Amino acid sequence: MITVSIPGYGDVAFKHLVLDYNGTLATDGKVIPGVTERLRTLARNLEIHILTADTFGSVRAAFATGYNVSILGKEAQDHAKRDYVASLGAENTVAVGNGRNDCLMLEHAALGIAIIGEECAAGITVRAADIVAPSIVCALDLLINPLRLTATLRS
Repeated sequence: MITVSIPGYGDVAFKHLVLDYNGTLATDGKVIPGVTERLRTLARNLEIHILTADTFGSVRAAFATGYNVSILGKEAQDHAKRDYVASLGAENTVAVGNGRNDCLMLEHAALGIAIIGEECAAGITVRAADIVAPSIVCALDLLINPLRLTATLRS
């Protein structure tokens, strides 16, 4: 668990990290450098969940053990991702994504982080996020160094 007290935002205790795969953790089906090491570090304190349609068929090879990988159907992925976050307990969940289908999970989670990476980010998803990060590495580093969350979110 990661706990942080953020003035004007509140006290938060994160148990789960829910991540989109393609466009967030991977580009064109290949994991972005630096991601694997950071997820290993975060897995000491958070349960890691990876949600994907697995367009490139590479998620299971990239994250074979130690992570909860869920492959979603092609339809209504935005609702499926939101419902997944709700099933974990949205109040204890950080959600990270970049696509239009990530908007509802970012909005629903206690903390939503939009990534603007190689695939860019959907405007609706950026608007739904609490934080916008220039890369997945920066987003994961926020969780590894939670005082950065305080600096970004305090009022």
